[in-house]
Amino acid sequence: MELSHIALITVTGIVAGFVNTVGGGGSLLSMPMLIFLGLPSATANGTNRVAIMVQAIVAVAGFRQKGLFDPRLGLTLGVPALLGSIVGARLAINLPDDIFNKVLAAVMLLVLVVILFEPHKKFLTASQEHLDEKRKIIAAIVFFFIGMYGGFIQAGVGFIIIVSLSIITGMSLVKINSVKVFVTGIYMLSSLIVFILSGNVHWLFGFILAVGNALGAWLGSLFAVAKGDKWIKVVLVVSVIAMAAKLLGVFNWIGL
Repeated sequence: MELSHIALITVTGIVAGFVNTVGGGGSLLSMPMLIFLGLPSATANGTNRVAIMVQAIVAVAGFRQKGLFDPRLGLTLGVPALLGSIVGARLAINLPDDIFNKVLAAVMLLVLVVILFEPHKKFLTASQEHLDEKRKIIAAIVFFFIGMYGGFIQAGVGFIIIVSLSIITGMSLVKINSVKVFVTGIYMLSSLIVFILSGNVHWLFGFILAVGNALGAWLGSLFAVAKGDKWIKVVLVVSVIAMAAKLLGVFNWIGL
């Protein structure tokens, strides 16, 4: 592997980890980058999950240290998400590269709209927590489909989890985030296993990306979020639009 590839993966991992910490949507950068380096779409998808898995483990450990870890609720939502992720991962593996790349580009642009205009924030008003059995059952069903989406394409799943739990349970954002990272870790493991068994993980790329993600997340935690959020959105908009255009073949149409 060329040194330029190592440098590119590391830098992208740092930026993705930073983006995930100050906002969200880091996979919008890392997955297309792996595809542009020549990995088949399924392998890029599986490789990206190595880094996300490491990030989820670190995040769960952090919430547990702070006493914000609810294993019972996490398992209640994590098990159906796990089952859904297996279905989604199998779908991603069997989808032809050209179709997957177009789906990824569409998802990238959709999530970019969410990041820019934040329509989900209207659901994040302070409300009383409701966690009766009926709501837990509804949440478990919803999380099967969330897991299915996460198994197929991880990008933007954090926003879906936040909105879903806000509407269904009325939990605080801090508690939602603790559940989010735990559930993500559970279904990420199951979907990663599917990609591993099908031979769709580039381990060296994955570990380099994971190191970059960890460093980026650490830098993001030290950064002034109020100032950083403004600038990171500018970088994210330019990068995502350019990558989506490349995946859709726009540059080929104009001769670039």
